[in-house]
Order: sequence, then structure tokens, then C-alpha cells
Amino acid sequence: MILNVDLTSDTPIYQQLRDRIVEAIAEGVLTEGSLLPATRALAADFGINFHTVNKAYDLLRQQGLIRLNRGTGAVVTLTVADPPFRADWTARARTLLAEAAAKGLPPEEVLATCRSMLDSFGANQPKDTP
Repeated sequence: MILNVDLTSDTPIYQQLRDRIVEAIAEGVLTEGSLLPATRALAADFGINFHTVNKAYDLLRQQGLIRLNRGTGAVVTLTVADPPFRADWTARARTLLAEAAAKGLPPEEVLATCRSMLDSFGANQPKDTP
């Protein structure tokens, strides 16, 4: 797995790390049971403080996407979206869609972009049931 972060971005590095790992899970690059790099090793790779990586991993743990074990480190764990997650996700999606509308993006373009992104995450999408 290759993670890309922009050290000059306004987005905090821990948030970028968290986001890239979530994307790797959605894309199927990381699957249930996948091991993440040790915090010190990942920090050394980026030349950042290991507490920054710890913060990203802790966010992922709180969100139920990884578990942290003393012996094995950070391991991907997939969970079902619960009602609090769905409510939070809906609120964040509303804000992003409002930004698109406020900037004048046509609804068709927004929907096409959403569909394209969802399709790229096809590895973990539930299959339609009859």
C-alpha cells in the first residue's frame, strides 16, 4: 500500500493519513485483517512525528475501521455502519453537497462524480439483492 500525503497542505497530516487509509479500505487495497505499518516506521517514512501517526490510527480505531493490538499492531477490521455513523455521514455529505451547490456545480456533474467515486470503491460495495 502506498500512502500519499501533502506535507504543505492545510489539511492536518493525521487527517490525510486517516483519509488515505479509509480510501484504501474502500478500494479493497486493504481488507479485513490487513496489517498497517507500525507507527514509528510510517512516521520515519514521512519524516513526521510518530504521535501524528498515532492520532490517525486512533481516529480509525474510534471509527471501527482498525483494531490496535500490542502484539500485531494496527489491523483492519470491517464493521457495519450503525445509526450514529449514518447520521454523522449524512450531515457531512450534506455540507459537501451544499458547497458544490453554492459554487454552482451542476447537479448532474455532482451526481456523476459521486457515482464515479462509488464505482471506484466497488470492491467493498454490497451486492444488490433481488
